[in-house]
Amino acid sequence: VQLEESGGGLVKAGESLTLSCTVSGLTFGLYGMGWFRQTPGRDNIFVAGIDKRNETRYYENFAKGRFAISRDNGKDTVYLKMNDLKSEDTATYTCALKGHSGTYWSRSSYLHWGQGTQVTVSS
Repeated sequence: VQLEESGGGLVKAGESLTLSCTVSGLTFGLYGMGWFRQTPGRDNIFVAGIDKRNETRYYENFAKGRFAISRDNGKDTVYLKMNDLKSEDTATYTCALKGHSGTYWSRSSYLHWGQGTQVTVSS
């Protein structure tokens, strides 16, 4: 199973960025997906999650109203659209494939992880 993120980069505060994560090696549409982020010296924290049917979305508080998670099961891809980016959003963003138990917020619920893509927001 492979998860490959793309779309990271350097942006200015207030700008938008869309991350993508393409999954291969299993039936993508059978699994929920999540995005996490990590800064040096800190834990990998939950950002957003989406169920396998593309019906229910979950967001950490800092992401509500600014970030939007979506998926295209025909393309085996999950997206994270980030608007009004702030310097504190600077982090490595990683997508993860969720197992069939556990909450979207818990890292232990996820079976497979990507390598991450760096997002840097300059003020």
